[in-house]
Amino acid sequence: MALDAAAIKRRAAELGLDACGITSAEPSRHAEFYREWTAGGRAGEMAWLSRDPERRADPRNVLPGARSLIVAGLNYWQPAPKGRGRIARYALGDDYHEVLLEKLRTLAGEIERQGEQAKIYVDTGPVLEKPLAQRAGLGWQGKSTMLLHRAFGPWLLLGEIITTLDLQPDAPASDHCGSCHRCLDGCPTGAITAPYQLDARRCIAYLTIELKGSIPEEMRPLIGDRVYGCDECLEVCPWNRFAQTTREARFLAPARTSNAGDDLHELLEISAAEFKRRFARSPILRVKRRGLLRNVCVVLGNIGTADDLPALRRAEVHEEPLVREHATWAVQQILARQARQENQ
Repeated sequence: MALDAAAIKRRAAELGLDACGITSAEPSRHAEFYREWTAGGRAGEMAWLSRDPERRADPRNVLPGARSLIVAGLNYWQPAPKGRGRIARYALGDDYHEVLLEKLRTLAGEIERQGEQAKIYVDTGPVLEKPLAQRAGLGWQGKSTMLLHRAFGPWLLLGEIITTLDLQPDAPASDHCGSCHRCLDGCPTGAITAPYQLDARRCIAYLTIELKGSIPEEMRPLIGDRVYGCDECLEVCPWNRFAQTTREARFLAPARTSNAGDDLHELLEISAAEFKRRFARSPILRVKRRGLLRNVCVVLGNIGTADDLPALRRAEVHEEPLVREHATWAVQQILARQARQENQ
């Protein structure tokens, strides 16, 4: 049976995808804005975002002969675990790249069996996914720059299939942010510098995940208790009221992350081998042990007490200079808080 747009969407639903839309493989109208954004340095150290501008601008440069682009979304919301230290919800379970790729590979394979070509991307290739998702009718790119879906709010992970299969496109989604500016007001670091404008260099997700070196000292107190990533602009969005628990079991928090906030001391002492074992299927693996311990030190510097000082003192002689630096800062922060309390 030939695959048309309706059949693609039915199959996507059968594979457990929560949203699926189709757009043409025409060039993106957001390409020039994107080039200006990267040229202005707002991508920070994420140099790969400025590579292949021609491929990002036009899916047909990624797959010659491409006619359609299938955009799929997977809901990942779940209640936040209780405890000290917060982890972004997308990182509580298994790595979404693998989960989403598995589903899209199945769908792409069925397209290829029709004699057509298909290329898959999940956050790893030259695709301007959120503008394309809006063009495919999945939702609109809100003032926070996150994609907002009418049924799932801001909690969709996106993947794309570029294909030579000619499919009927969906109507683009319209913007429903209106006069709301809660995401701008709620961002702890002011990373949303204006509606629809994000400076990644100030974003907590960037600072705790993408930035590989030292977190600027002036930004550390603003990170608060966020060990990995940040959900603030998603949580304050009014469309968040439609959030519903994911039906993808692999996204649900196992013990490794559901209690990560309760064992910050244990994380500070984690060995390289134990880190790899514990986070083998988690997105947290990508920050490596040194990055995670750096983040834990910052969190303890912000929320820690005298009880945390022994673990931080041991971290001050860690084999990683990055960990030592942030542990010393954390100790100084706790001691300064203690002194202020004693002088009150």
